[in-house]
Amino acid sequence: MPAEALALADGIPILQKDLPVLSGWDAEIDAVMSRNDAVFLPRTNLRLQDISAGFAIALHMHQPTIPAGAKGELINHLQYMFEHPYEGDNHNAGPFAYCYARIGDFIPELVEQGCNPRVMLDYSGTLLWGLQQMGRQDILGKLRRITTEPTYQPYVEWLGTFWGHAVVPSTPIPDLKLHIRAWQHQFAALFGLEALARVRGFSPPEMHLPNHPDVLYAFIEALQACGYRWLLVQEHTVEALTGEPLKTPHLPHRLVARNSQGEVLEMTALIKTQGSDTKLVGQMQPFAEAKTLSQVSLGNVAVPPLVTQISDGENGGVMMNEFPSAFKRAWHETRQQGSGRVGTVGFNGTEYLELLAAAGCQSADWPQCQPIGQHRLWQHLEANSNETVESAIAALQRQEPAFHMEGGSWTSDRSWVTGYTNVLGPMERLSARFHQTMQQVEHSPSDPLERQYRYTNALIHSLLLQTSCFRYWGQGTWTEYAQEIYRRGDAILSHDF
Repeated sequence: MPAEALALADGIPILQKDLPVLSGWDAEIDAVMSRNDAVFLPRTNLRLQDISAGFAIALHMHQPTIPAGAKGELINHLQYMFEHPYEGDNHNAGPFAYCYARIGDFIPELVEQGCNPRVMLDYSGTLLWGLQQMGRQDILGKLRRITTEPTYQPYVEWLGTFWGHAVVPSTPIPDLKLHIRAWQHQFAALFGLEALARVRGFSPPEMHLPNHPDVLYAFIEALQACGYRWLLVQEHTVEALTGEPLKTPHLPHRLVARNSQGEVLEMTALIKTQGSDTKLVGQMQPFAEAKTLSQVSLGNVAVPPLVTQISDGENGGVMMNEFPSAFKRAWHETRQQGSGRVGTVGFNGTEYLELLAAAGCQSADWPQCQPIGQHRLWQHLEANSNETVESAIAALQRQEPAFHMEGGSWTSDRSWVTGYTNVLGPMERLSARFHQTMQQVEHSPSDPLERQYRYTNALIHSLLLQTSCFRYWGQGTWTEYAQEIYRRGDAILSHDF
């Protein structure tokens, strides 16, 4: 049976010819993402009153799509690594591929041994598509097993993300929802709508949080419109409403998004503490830190604090070589000390939040936070009420050269904007032309535009161009990849519409 004919019982095709299905089934996705039933609480074996502190880890997996196949076709960078083993560290292609699959071995093994493991997974859409392109059903099959079989719930939680691994603050606002929706479509196609219904948390690529008020508001609005309930936030990208550092990073917060019109949205945030060093997860530092903590008051309820960390799941010697033994050792230790259910234990994010809610914790009791720099901005506007947000930002940048509204990410020493006009310009032009073109196309209920191959082909090029890797690696080959994707996307919009 050809790949494009494969479909799950939910009716969402796994592939559309050679492309992943990224749009066209919004009603089906809305139906499952809008459900208010608890997804982990009915199956969890944890009780808050038995737990002194908790820890949660997430593994971020990503490989970009690049125009570098044998005939210039779009392929995943992992495939490129296999095909060019003598370039750079491409000899690690095999270990990288195994890293994408191994959690599908670890979880069943640990459960069978009487452990009570937890792990959150964040896979970019481009990586999932790459695994499909490469025919790596061995990897996808292991992931599908721990995702769909009831035996492995609530040990595993998936986090949503942007399909194309775009950094939020420099992504065109109309494309925020397209990335979110595209990932949901692909995940549902691969693992089913019921599995998607359990995806309640969101992991922003590069842990990038916008601090411009209007961009943040649009981001939170898009997340909530797509059914997400909470997001993971890097500790040093947020501040208390007073501008001070967070005092209780191990408790959930309410992230406040206030735009330039004074409209306000709030969304639950779990705080990823410290930096991005993979050693923190690779050596299971969150478990060690949680062992030093004890219950604290949250409103009128005593609750265990939660030490939360995310890191690349495959990148670097620590994650490749040290993580497996450290991961397994941590769960055996919790089993020996209290069956993995008493004292210091592992949680998944949604599981923790559902247990707090069941214990009577109200989100109104949670501390509030906002993106870094916003206290300074609102303070300036209070003192200069005649200014707009944009003029206030410009004034603050003149007064304080370090002040910026480019957002914050896992690293404070990297700009995703400065020096990249040769990528950002084409990115913005292709996005604008994509939306303008689609508005002009006649829509037919019997043949929805969003289910047509030409739409998906144009959409993929627009989303791929926004991939962070085309800026992360600096000028050269990677920016040339971006410019080639732009040329192809522009040609598709010219010739197919």
